[in-house]
Amino acid sequence: MKIATIELYEVTLPYSGGVYQLSGGREYRHFDAVIVRVEADDGTEGWGESTPFGGTYIAAHARGARAGVEEIAPHLLGRDPRQTDRIYDAMDEVLVGHNHAKAAIDAACWDLFGKSVNRPVCELLGGSTGIPMATISSIYAGAPEEMRERVVEHRSRGYLGHSIKIGALDHEGGPMLDSERIRACLADRQPGEYFIADANGGLVPETAMRMLRLLPDGLDFVLEAPCSTWRETLSLRRHCTVPIILDELVMEDENLARLIALDAADGIGLKITKAGGLTPSRRQRDLCRAAGLTMSVQDTVGSDIAYAAIVHMGATVPPRLLRCILNSRDMVTLETARFDPVMRDGRVLPPDAPGLGINVNREALGAPVQAWSL
Repeated sequence: MKIATIELYEVTLPYSGGVYQLSGGREYRHFDAVIVRVEADDGTEGWGESTPFGGTYIAAHARGARAGVEEIAPHLLGRDPRQTDRIYDAMDEVLVGHNHAKAAIDAACWDLFGKSVNRPVCELLGGSTGIPMATISSIYAGAPEEMRERVVEHRSRGYLGHSIKIGALDHEGGPMLDSERIRACLADRQPGEYFIADANGGLVPETAMRMLRLLPDGLDFVLEAPCSTWRETLSLRRHCTVPIILDELVMEDENLARLIALDAADGIGLKITKAGGLTPSRRQRDLCRAAGLTMSVQDTVGSDIAYAAIVHMGATVPPRLLRCILNSRDMVTLETARFDPVMRDGRVLPPDAPGLGINVNREALGAPVQAWSL
């Protein structure tokens, strides 16, 4: 089997909540998706998606992903898409870094691989645990009571995890506002729920400590990505009274190895596009497992194609280490594919269909903006 064709699509995904607000005054109304189709010489096809969270989240943006695919795609023609590690080696030889560009191609190869052997991707990644997974909401920053209402609304839809955004600057309300946001969102906490207070690197050790000291004892949450640098994170780690998980600081395998060596955190947000696709996510999953680090399997954002990859990867994480998965498609309004995971009491399992188990909506994607063929 050889890669015969690679197609590149660009799609705008409107945010379902109107305006998404992050720390530092960052706002998003839509997200630009890069979607890739890989077709083998026997006609088997696979699909993958990379949707960066704007250009101010990490060093990734949609036009950069497109340029990366353009660099890589011609060099993959004629290669066996089922040799996912070798495909990744070939991508690394052509382009250093740029994980978000490689992620879409990598996911498409896994989808194609699964279809070629009539097996779900999760089985190729090590096998599903068979334990239904809780989903996590993404509660953008706002007034405390408004955020509380959004948590209640997501709870009514079956969400057991809630990622609440914090990181107010001093002129916006600072640590006092963030502490009020956390208290409000946890006010109606139900048994079995999991809360993340996610600063997306918007705090420094001083503001983080001030915020934590304003909180009452006994609030059950973890602090995600409090600071933007390793030095700041390690400084806070020495004094922090709650568990810390990292996100933006852990992109490459060596970042995770550094976290483990320095005992810098208790877990990570494993985001597939940020890691560079399912192939590196599989390695990072195993490193976390070896070190006893917890994981929430997510992505920066994404439509149904990205969500399918999240579900398949999440299903392979041991339940004692998996906290939640992100239903990324709930964050956007455009349906790029039909994906029907198994639902049990609000929890999720991957379907038995081969590959990622998706039926792509070609009309929603439009025509490819570029294509390469043997």
